[in-house]
Amino acid sequence: MAKPLVVVVSGPGGVGKSTIVDALVERDPTLWLSRSWTTRQRRPGEAEDAYVFVTREQFQDCLAKGGLLEWTEFLGNLYGTPTPHAPDGRDIVLEIEVDGAQQVKRLDSDALLLFVLPPTREEQRTRLIGRGDPDQRIEQRLRKAEIEEPVGMAIADYVLVNDDLDSTIDEMLDLINRTRASRGQ
Repeated sequence: MAKPLVVVVSGPGGVGKSTIVDALVERDPTLWLSRSWTTRQRRPGEAEDAYVFVTREQFQDCLAKGGLLEWTEFLGNLYGTPTPHAPDGRDIVLEIEVDGAQQVKRLDSDALLLFVLPPTREEQRTRLIGRGDPDQRIEQRLRKAEIEEPVGMAIADYVLVNDDLDSTIDEMLDLINRTRASRGQ
């Protein structure tokens, strides 16, 4: 059986990564989303399955046992992806930060890295406000975006601007299918 394609969707906070990956796996039944772990608290109104919410001790125990594919610390919280085991015949989607995307690319040079940008910084701010981030976190995430974007754009196979959700999803599905075709899948 062919090795699953690993699709990494990365970008700064507030670009719509969660919305995009949920739509990707809904529209393509051969995609499987590996849920990341985090030690942060769930935001008000955030879906219970947005992350696997764990304690710092649980996270560090998994890390110590070599059970994380990638991980990073951001704003005092840990984020990471347990080594994914997709169901047979399914490709893996990872929704992760730029640090994690770099780690995955070092481990799997065949991974498809899709980096998502907001249409404008102001739109990114509006999205962060809309999801309930406190003002201080919004400013931290916007500053972090200024640092992440050049790195993400440099390592990405493709850079997409999420200015129209349906178009962004269509474009990603097309890129995934073209990558599969080039691999003979």
